[in-house]
Amino acid sequence: MGVTVILCPHSLPKFLHLQPSTPNQKAVKTSCLLSYGGGRAGEGGVLLRQNNQPNTTTIKSSCITTLRSMKLNSSSSSSSSRTAAKATSAGAAAAADDVVLELELGEIKDKYMKWNWKGQYAINYVVSHPENANPNPNTPPLLLVHGFGASIPHWRRNIKTLAKNYTVYAIDLIGFGASDKPIGFSYTMEKWAELILDFLDEVVQKPTVLIGNSVGSLACVISASESKQGLVRGLVLLNCSGGMNNKAIVDDWRIKLIFPLLLLIDFLLQQRPIASFIFERVRKRESLRNILSSVYANKESVDDELVEIIMEPTNDPGALDAFVSIVTGPPGPNPVQLIPGLSLPILVLWGDEDPFTPLDGPIGKYFSSLPSQQSNVTLSVLQGVGHCPHDDRPKLVHDRLLPWLANLSTVPNLDNNKVV
Repeated sequence: MGVTVILCPHSLPKFLHLQPSTPNQKAVKTSCLLSYGGGRAGEGGVLLRQNNQPNTTTIKSSCITTLRSMKLNSSSSSSSSRTAAKATSAGAAAAADDVVLELELGEIKDKYMKWNWKGQYAINYVVSHPENANPNPNTPPLLLVHGFGASIPHWRRNIKTLAKNYTVYAIDLIGFGASDKPIGFSYTMEKWAELILDFLDEVVQKPTVLIGNSVGSLACVISASESKQGLVRGLVLLNCSGGMNNKAIVDDWRIKLIFPLLLLIDFLLQQRPIASFIFERVRKRESLRNILSSVYANKESVDDELVEIIMEPTNDPGALDAFVSIVTGPPGPNPVQLIPGLSLPILVLWGDEDPFTPLDGPIGKYFSSLPSQQSNVTLSVLQGVGHCPHDDRPKLVHDRLLPWLANLSTVPNLDNNKVV
């Protein structure tokens, strides 16, 4: 098999991957990134628990469509209305709606607030309170944590749906979005995890479900493993990365083969003129659109607003420094070592067409095997979905996420994240 050279700033924690070329694969022919891809694995659309048995509570799409038509048809009989009302629970109500509720970029920016981290860094966040008053004291707030190159608006297709029944926070990690990008700051996975825990402690002040994508997922895993105060109630991991960059995937022969090249690229990026040249080429609108199209399975989701969401923060002072620091820095803790130490509920959602953390790669295989090893882990493989499931095909994500959250809300918080 050949090797495709592909540049992807959208998911730079997977900055360097080796990808076998396939006849129908479209690649961005820009040098400096190698990406390895994998074939499909798992059964999309089936929610798996321990022993890989189908979860009987999974909502079938045909039932969802039927329920919605029953709700919206004003001429339906009273018996049909009663059937729809009876079948639609609080956790499944939003998932039953075929229409994705989306916030415009301007609406999200109007909600921006600042939190002062460590007395020196301005961290951007938003909060949306539930439309429906929920008397259940076990209902947890949610914190959305983006991946590399993304920011709060990347959750544009999720916040409204989740905020129907939950208090939803979303944060820009330091170095991204509208948060500070301090010159000379040393970016690490551990610092992002520390930021998340401090935000929970100082702002949210309640045990929270962390929902992350890509490198944001890994930051959430580290936060849960380091939490000493029961701040984390549960984890939702969307195509979790194996590290801040690909130096973490040392047990894959393909990475071992090109590891000297990775070190060379690290050296080149530390030369300011070279790094600036690469960064300027990457951040061009058309380059970003092509890159995003290689990341998303649903090409219709790659719209002008998404390109603007990724591009705008790259204009900020310090954006180049963040880019270089993350790509050349230490990969950080590996989820394979951290997940076994967690006993809290974990939902893993994985797009089967992800070219950066493929199901047949080391991290994908590990997460695919978890339901048979840990009873607290639920896995759902999403067919026809790429690296960013929440924005690629949000309804598929909501269909799995909302019932899981509803079930979690029925269980009292045990205030214990780790296996003793």
